[in-house]
Amino acid sequence: MRLIRFGEAGRERPGILAPDGTRRDCSAHFDDWNAAFFASDGLARLAALVRGQLDALPVVDEAARRGACVARPGKVLGIGLNYRDHAAESGLEPPAEPVLFMKATTAVTGPNDPIVIPPGSEKTDWEVELGVVIGREARHLAGPGESLAHVAGYCAAHDVSERSYQFDRCGQWDKGKSCDSFCPIGPQLVTPDEAGDVANLELRLDVNGVRKQTGNTANMIFDVPFLLYYLSGFMTLEPGDIILTGTPPGVGMGRRPQEFLRAGDVVDLSVQGLGALRQVCVNA
Repeated sequence: MRLIRFGEAGRERPGILAPDGTRRDCSAHFDDWNAAFFASDGLARLAALVRGQLDALPVVDEAARRGACVARPGKVLGIGLNYRDHAAESGLEPPAEPVLFMKATTAVTGPNDPIVIPPGSEKTDWEVELGVVIGREARHLAGPGESLAHVAGYCAAHDVSERSYQFDRCGQWDKGKSCDSFCPIGPQLVTPDEAGDVANLELRLDVNGVRKQTGNTANMIFDVPFLLYYLSGFMTLEPGDIILTGTPPGVGMGRRPQEFLRAGDVVDLSVQGLGALRQVCVNA
């Protein structure tokens, strides 16, 4: 299944992307794609609804805004330097363990919402990533083999980063990762049965029509099962939580000369099989 949310910001409704490409409204049957939905076997109930009543679900107006594919999560966890070639372009050795940071949940936006460049920012950067959405509580998993049973699905994500805030402002990476609009996700949550081999997905990102990033999840240092196992040893992963799994090479900070986003720039990104996002950059 492919879960979507639609409507104005803060008032989104849940839906699905039907096999014929239409968006269907599920709000008469479910409140939202949120923690309570995932924790209460919601995906199974949704699957039953789709099998029996798909044609009865109202078609969503094509003009309706596309929201983040899950409601505001309890937490957004990011993994840094998780592609060998990205670590190399950053001049760093591949990490011995996953590098962890957090993004504020207020950064989560829809797939086509604007990127708001913070006041005075000179180093707002792009990062296409595979996102993992947790479906079942995970705590102290015994090994990576247990991880995938806790996954609700996957989405494309943009880990927007303000590099000066991240590295120059006397703190952990969170400052540069958490500005409003710095976590567009979507356009859909794709359940594992339809997501394909997430260890072999192509990622790409363009700025103003020029390719900046090309990568494949096969180049991850730590794969999805290991990341969930590893993170569950430090904190409880709850339904609806999102994990951003790292970015391939080609970020603006790694270029010579460096390149960063400015108002008016258009960013297009996608993850194979999961959908495409587009954001226009605007000043705060």
